[in-house]
Amino acid sequence: MPRSAAPWAALRFMLAATERRKRRMSEATLPRSPGIDALRGASILLVVVHHLGLRIPLHKTDAGRWLPVPLLKGIIYNGYEAVFVFFVISGFLIARHTLERDGALAGIDWRGFYARRVARIGPCLVALVAILLGCHALAVPDYTIDAARQSPLGATLSAFTFTLNVYEARTGWLPGGWDVLWSLSVEEVFYLAFPLVCLTLGRTRWLVPALIALVVSVPFTRAAIVDNEIWQEKAYLPGMGAIAAGVLAALAVDRRRGRAWLAMPRSRALLRATGIAGVALVMFSGGWLWHAIREGYMLVLIGASVCLVLGWPENGAGARGLGWLRAMGRSSYEIYLTHMFVVFSLVAIARATGTDKAWGWIWFAPAVALTSALGWCVARWFSEPANRRTRRQFRSRRWAIAAQDNG
Repeated sequence: MPRSAAPWAALRFMLAATERRKRRMSEATLPRSPGIDALRGASILLVVVHHLGLRIPLHKTDAGRWLPVPLLKGIIYNGYEAVFVFFVISGFLIARHTLERDGALAGIDWRGFYARRVARIGPCLVALVAILLGCHALAVPDYTIDAARQSPLGATLSAFTFTLNVYEARTGWLPGGWDVLWSLSVEEVFYLAFPLVCLTLGRTRWLVPALIALVVSVPFTRAAIVDNEIWQEKAYLPGMGAIAAGVLAALAVDRRRGRAWLAMPRSRALLRATGIAGVALVMFSGGWLWHAIREGYMLVLIGASVCLVLGWPENGAGARGLGWLRAMGRSSYEIYLTHMFVVFSLVAIARATGTDKAWGWIWFAPAVALTSALGWCVARWFSEPANRRTRRQFRSRRWAIAAQDNG
């Protein structure tokens, strides 16, 4: 080899090694946060209890004789708010992992990002839709799409194009097993745009102001929708505002000053206390908070969720003794997609046995246990293997393309 070619060969070798290290990092599974898992678990717990409580109101059972009715209502009627906590957590984790993998949002590996999203979301989504279509074909109660303007084809297309919230706003509520996919529509549309935003605004000073504007817009975008209850709950922008708040939280942690401040136990304790107080205020205010600040109560919820996300120590010290809740958080996606199968089954049994009234409270603990077990089984035996397999396929394809480019 001529001497003049040696430096270029060495440079190519170094660049190739750097690319290999970056690729390995992009495909690696980053460490979990016990505190974040506990928050996820609390959120999915509220969702499960909410969907059961809509059909067996806890405060109308004998539990209403033993515990304050406002407390019971607060427990069962905050599933929607729990989804917004999910949104904040999701934004935080996606941005945090991008920063750890790629160094900066502006340097995001968009191919790897999309591959990971497809590997995580795709297998369970396809399997769920297939099962729901089978239940519809068999005319299983609670799973049959029979509204005049709805069809299995329309629901399927909207689920796979992340427009199920739009579809419901136009045609009405879908059966519960389909309806849970509305939040996936909001989240995945945000993440479809996320790499593009990072690669454009991420290189300027406009990214943070744009994210702040999206967060602040939440009460205004909700208040602007006055003639469609479904769309007011499930529109894209409010949910995206909560996700943007999570991204901002991750950016704050990434700053040196932010890391230094959060390293102090008192700072994290203050954030946890503020977050718990804010979420409790939203859950148990009895409606007076909404009457006082209207849609602004969503900003209280989002701000409290950010405080909780930032307030948990990385070592999970604040989540000790919450192993069962952390376990629910680790399989929260699987529980979310499948929990309506358990809810509908238990409600049918409760009504058939006449235990859906005074004795209705007895079904809540089994619902939590069974949804947790089902979610764990789906994660252990289906979604996690499918996730790994899909990532390997993407990785192999990327190597093949890289080899062709270098050939």
